[in-house]
Amino acid sequence: MNEDIQHQIQALKKDFHALMNGPVSASLREKGLNYRVIYGIEWNRLNDIAVSIGKNAELAGALWKEDIRECRLLAGLVQPADKFPEDLAEIWIESMHYPEEAQYTTLSLFQHLPYAKRAAFHWIAREELMFQLCGFLLFSRLFMKENCIVDDNSANEFLDQAQSLLNTGNAALNSAIRNALAKYALLGVIEENRVKRILQ
Repeated sequence: MNEDIQHQIQALKKDFHALMNGPVSASLREKGLNYRVIYGIEWNRLNDIAVSIGKNAELAGALWKEDIRECRLLAGLVQPADKFPEDLAEIWIESMHYPEEAQYTTLSLFQHLPYAKRAAFHWIAREELMFQLCGFLLFSRLFMKENCIVDDNSANEFLDQAQSLLNTGNAALNSAIRNALAKYALLGVIEENRVKRILQ
């Protein structure tokens, strides 16, 4: 890590400390988040910080390595999507510990990847929970985009995986699958009927 990045991270930690929300931090720990540091800063505030920083792949990589909630969430916001290869995306997912990381990194970064659709299909077919979670979270975002076209074979793959993993016992994954199915059902009458058959 070069000195400029180190200085940026130190400055960010000072900013985080000034913005710390004790009750939210305590609540997150009670919910099972076990980072070394949790400042309890809201997503909108992190978004504002990211806008002021701009995109920076090196900074994002360094932030992701910190065992600090806000650094991890900020990493996805400052990482340029066009400079984030698929193998690095998988390294990030492998190191995720909590559903919140999957949710916000999908929102801030994964949905904007040039290979997002291909990645979503690949991830839901993996056996690891965090990959499945990121895959279905990503499908929810993709189905909300106007240019999301899913042919019959791809739709069958998505629906088969959703049906096989639905109600498997993990609350976060179950919620992500149901949300993705709900977004898929909005694409048209045929899609809606297919989802109804799965949920019956």
